[in-house]
Amino acid sequence: MDRFIIRGGRPLHGEITIGGAKNAGLKLLVAGLLTSERLVLTNVPHIADIATMCALLTQHGLTVEAVNGDKTTLSVGGEITSTEAPYDIVSKMRASILVLGPLLARCREARVSLPGGCAIGTRPVDMHLKGLETLGAVITLENGYIHARAPEGLKGDRIVLPFASVGATENLMMAATLAKGRTEIVNAAREPEMADLASCLNAMGAKITGAGTGHIIIDGVEALHGTTHRIMSDRIECGTYACAAAITGGDLRLIGGQVEHLGAVVRAFEEAGVEVTQEGNAMRVRRTGALRGIDIMTEPYPGFPTDMQAQFMALLSVAEGASMITETIFENRFMHVPELNRMGARINVHGSSAIIRGVHSLSGAPVMATDLRASFSLILAGLAAHGETILSRVYHLDRGYEAVERKLAACGAQIERVSN
Repeated sequence: MDRFIIRGGRPLHGEITIGGAKNAGLKLLVAGLLTSERLVLTNVPHIADIATMCALLTQHGLTVEAVNGDKTTLSVGGEITSTEAPYDIVSKMRASILVLGPLLARCREARVSLPGGCAIGTRPVDMHLKGLETLGAVITLENGYIHARAPEGLKGDRIVLPFASVGATENLMMAATLAKGRTEIVNAAREPEMADLASCLNAMGAKITGAGTGHIIIDGVEALHGTTHRIMSDRIECGTYACAAAITGGDLRLIGGQVEHLGAVVRAFEEAGVEVTQEGNAMRVRRTGALRGIDIMTEPYPGFPTDMQAQFMALLSVAEGASMITETIFENRFMHVPELNRMGARINVHGSSAIIRGVHSLSGAPVMATDLRASFSLILAGLAAHGETILSRVYHLDRGYEAVERKLAACGAQIERVSN
C-alpha cells in the first residue's frame, strides 16, 4: 500500500494544470448508456473512479477505449447486453447509482446494487427512487439490489426534490431524456457540472433547458445519438490546489481554473486574506500576509461545497484567531479532525460544527487518510508543517486526484510516493 512522505515549510510557486472534473466525467461516461452510437469524451481525468466507471459500463456491454492511445480521450458505445450493475463494482463508488436512470429509460428495466463509496455519511438514494417512480417506474428492493421496471417506458411528470441533490438531479435528468412527454425537476441541483452534463446530452439530441438553475425542463425524445464533448475543468481540484498556495504562503497559476465556477470558495479565500484573480485561462492564487480565521457553512451550490470543507479546515488551522466550520451535507465528514490534531491543530467538534483555533505552526506526524477530500487536507497540513509527515491509505486520494506528487513537486514541494 502506497504512502506519501512530505517535508513541509516550502512556499509553492509555479503553474499546475487542472484536469477534467471527476464529478462531471463520471456522469458523462454514464450518458453513453443512453445511445448505441459512440460518445467521445475529451479532457478525461486519469483517476481510479473513472476506471471503476469504465469497468461498470463494460459490464453492461459497452466498449470503452482510449482514442489513438490517448487516455484523456475515451470513446464509449455499443449495445447494452446486461442491465445489472453488480455489487462488486458498485460497492466501490457511490456514483455507480447513476446507471439506474439511463438503463431504465433505454432498456425499461435495471437491477442495480445499493452503492458504496467514502464513509462520510448515509447519502440515501430515496430521492432517486421516488423520482423514477414519479416517472412511472415500479421499484422494489431485494437482496441489496434496486430492481426497477417500466414495461411501457417512462412518462414525463413534475418532480419536486425535497433537497437539491446532485446525484438525484443527474439521474432523473438522464432518465427523462428518453421519457414520453415533458419532465420538470423542481429544486434541482445547480452545480456547474449539471450544466456540463446537459450540454453534452443536448449535443446528443436531448431537449433540456434550465440546467444550472433550480428548475430544469426536459422534453423527451425517441433516441439520442453520439457526439464529442470536452469535460469541464475540475473546480474542486482547482480549489484544493488554491488551498496549497494559501497554506504555504505561495503563488500559483492554476491552468484551466475558473473563478466563476468556485463561487463561495473564492469569497472564503478573500475573507481569509488570500488573493484570487482570473488571468486568461488560469486562476492565480497567492498569499502575502497572514491568514485570518473565518466562519464557513457547507451548502448546495452556489454555497460553499462540502467537497472543500476538509481542505479549508487544514488552511484555517494555521490562521490567526478562531474559525468555525458547520457541515450541513454529510454527517460523518469530520473524520480528518483527529489526524489534523495529531499534527498540532486545535480543533474541537460540537455536533455538526468544528471550532478551529489557529496555531502558529503544525508539526509533521504519521497520519492516515479516511476519505477522498480528507486525504488532501492532510497533504495540505503536511506542506505547511515543520518536519516530516507520512500519509497512509493514499488510495483514497487516487480516486479523485491525478498525479498529485508530480504536480506539487513541480512547484517546489518536497513530496514523494513510496510503496510499503
